Amino acid sequence: MRAPAENVASPEDLTRKLDRTGYLADDGLAVSAYLALRMGRPLFCEGEPGTGKTSLAIALAEALELPLVRLQCHEGIDAAQALYDWDFPRQLLHLRTLEAASAGALDADAAERSLYTERFLLTRPLLRALTESPCVLLVDEIDRADDEFEAFLLQLLDENAVTIPELGEIRAAVPPLVVLTSNRTREVHDALKRRCLYLWVDHPDLEREVAILRRRLPGIDETLARQVTRAVHTLREMELLKPPGVAETLDWARALLELDRTVLDAATAAATLGAVLKYREDLERVARAGLDRLLAR
Repeated sequence: MRAPAENVASPEDLTRKLDRTGYLADDGLAVSAYLALRMGRPLFCEGEPGTGKTSLAIALAEALELPLVRLQCHEGIDAAQALYDWDFPRQLLHLRTLEAASAGALDADAAERSLYTERFLLTRPLLRALTESPCVLLVDEIDRADDEFEAFLLQLLDENAVTIPELGEIRAAVPPLVVLTSNRTREVHDALKRRCLYLWVDHPDLEREVAILRRRLPGIDETLARQVTRAVHTLREMELLKPPGVAETLDWARALLELDRTVLDAATAAATLGAVLKYREDLERVARAGLDRLLAR
């Protein structure tokens, strides 16, 4: 079974592979992802929402021709939701079947052993990543989980293995490529970061974002792509509650194409601004600043 790193010769090779998936990586990102592959270390991607952190993991899975296993973190997530659980309804049905078949002569120890087998195991994303590896494991928005879950995750990242009391140790034959993302809603503990290679993912510069638009929306005109991208970059310089990410740039451009617009003027921008701004306060702030001035910049 080949490790994912064996399929990538260099950072430049990884850039080309990502490019074929539609993900345009800069040099720093490509080097970090390549080193994570070669060193067998998790890649911790931190940055503002909408900068392409989750898309990177999806693109890596496609570029390396590996399955993607995604764990979406949330407040209160625990090991049962992330690792495994037992299928209690099926276990209960199995136990009743044994009781009926044994006609009162049920061997309690044998019955208990038969309940805790892989047949009744519900695999969650972390366990699937260990058993289906090689794969890309995306632990998305780890900053939304709590300290206890972070501590639980440390052991799995260190050992690429987990112990299920009823079954024993389960270890990945080939360690998965782990990508963790954080929107920095809270600080993730140093103990977790130390086990990872760190990558700050920023919004792309204007030229790369124009290239992303033209790659994702082949029918868009160069002039319109630049107008939309410049307008989004201006919005990011304002003190907004939720600055637009690349996804919003794509949504705005797609909305203009659906309306058969070839130019982004003030009237069109006002009518479609909901594709790029998602808070009333931000819409009002931009309106007060003046859409004419925003587009002129």
